[in-house]
Amino acid sequence: MIYLDYSATTPVNYEVLESYIRATKDFMGNPNSLHNLGVKSKTLMNSAIKQISDIFHVLESEIVFTSSATMSNNLALIGTCLANMKHGNHLIVSKLEHPSIYKICDYLETIGFEISYVNNTDEGLIDFDDLKNKMRLDTILVSICAVNSETGARQPLKMIRQIIKKENNSTLLHSDMTQALGKVAVSLHDVDLATASSHKIYGPKGIALLYKSDRVKMSPLMYGSGSIYNPGTPAVPLIVAFSKAIRLATTDIEKRENFVRRLNTMIVDDLKKLDGVEINQTKICIPHILNISLKNIKPETFIHAMEEYDIYLGTNSACASNELSTSVMAIYNDRKRAMGTIRISLSHLTTTDEVYRFLTCFKKVYQKLNSLIED
Repeated sequence: MIYLDYSATTPVNYEVLESYIRATKDFMGNPNSLHNLGVKSKTLMNSAIKQISDIFHVLESEIVFTSSATMSNNLALIGTCLANMKHGNHLIVSKLEHPSIYKICDYLETIGFEISYVNNTDEGLIDFDDLKNKMRLDTILVSICAVNSETGARQPLKMIRQIIKKENNSTLLHSDMTQALGKVAVSLHDVDLATASSHKIYGPKGIALLYKSDRVKMSPLMYGSGSIYNPGTPAVPLIVAFSKAIRLATTDIEKRENFVRRLNTMIVDDLKKLDGVEINQTKICIPHILNISLKNIKPETFIHAMEEYDIYLGTNSACASNELSTSVMAIYNDRKRAMGTIRISLSHLTTTDEVYRFLTCFKKVYQKLNSLIED
């Protein structure tokens, strides 16, 4: 099998899985319980949380766990808006976000919030002048992803935050870092809120986090005992496994990125020679995500044809399959190009042999499907 859909999900790292199993077997106590088993579980959980806070150089109290990146995005946007609505009702969002962000914005509009969508350049970079112009006194939140899930376009969050704070110092910046963590270096000090997910960095599904600076006011979306933002019994094994996944994913990150960049270059240099294949990549895109468009072949047809060779690709975002790529549309303003996208997502686990085999099969399938169209 050749798996090239790492941006949708990743296999669980064996060391991470071992941590999950050990925590499940040896720490069965509810961390909210007062007896020794509960204390033992809580001590383990707190140790995992401290490891995360140390890696990101933030406070332990600033780490909030949720069950998915989508839930973290909900908590970040809705929770922050509800807590700060007396200061304004205006948000700014990019046109390069994960579909979950737009669904949340649709909801916020129904309860009285106003959304502005900031433009981007032809490179996929946030248009700084447009961002300045859209900033208002009642702008309470800006949400811009660190890395776009469809094209890999990476934003300079530190610079964006400086622009925002200069225009309105009370405006908060949220960034969905789901596609950035573990691929490129990130700093939580560049933002006020940030989203990350375990299953994107070789951890288990069902656990994600929201970084929330202690300076940020945020209303809970659920109510119960335990954590104010995620009430109920903490998922200790998932938290422990996520902590291990973060530690492993942020180790040797530059070395891994350089390796993936070489794989990306191999693929681009080969595919750009094919008539009818468009490379949707700009200079600000990270190498782990390579988006292409096929002019005459439906993406789902091509993806299923590649499955016959045990090769697995994606379309755009895993949460918006078989739909127009809003990100490609935002960058290239070409509807046909945006309807025909395929996402090839790479990992440090991908081998050069796998890339060679992928390219051989790609050309074989491409020629076959094109010949059927011509006939």
